Amino acid sequence: MRKFTLLILLFSVAFVSAQNAQEIQKEINQTLWKPFKAAFENINGPALNDLYANQVLRVTPNGIDTENKFKEGNLKRFEDNKNSQTSIQLDFWFDSRHTNSDTSYEVGFYKMQLTNPEGENTIYGQFHIVLKKEDGAWKITQDWDTTTINGNTITASDFEKQEPLQFE
Repeated sequence: MRKFTLLILLFSVAFVSAQNAQEIQKEINQTLWKPFKAAFENINGPALNDLYANQVLRVTPNGIDTENKFKEGNLKRFEDNKNSQTSIQLDFWFDSRHTNSDTSYEVGFYKMQLTNPEGENTIYGQFHIVLKKEDGAWKITQDWDTTTINGNTITASDFEKQEPLQFE
């Protein structure tokens, strides 16, 4: 009987922890990911940069940025997009999320569709993001993404394994 009671107690704790993580992830979706998507689609570099912490580790195939140079790049890239009349549609979904009260590690896939008078370009990739809650707000503290996995280019078929996240 003791073992059964202990098992029920452990199951209850795990269930409550999972429910708490899901509630926190809903908060993250609304306060970070929804504005993240909107910043891209509205081509708003300052709004995008505001979602990042003051100190960020950013890793891309081009190298490691620990000096937030990517933020200047965001502003320039978005200004170039505006000048070339480029619109952006960003979709993404999560493959894995591990969350507690102040940290979340999130892995997923994205699709970015860029359209301008010259044509359309679609980019697919995978991201690994670490979020921290700072002064009551969720911020991106580590950002890693790539367009290849094990040397293979990420394609539409990789992205289409799940439906993109939809916001209310």
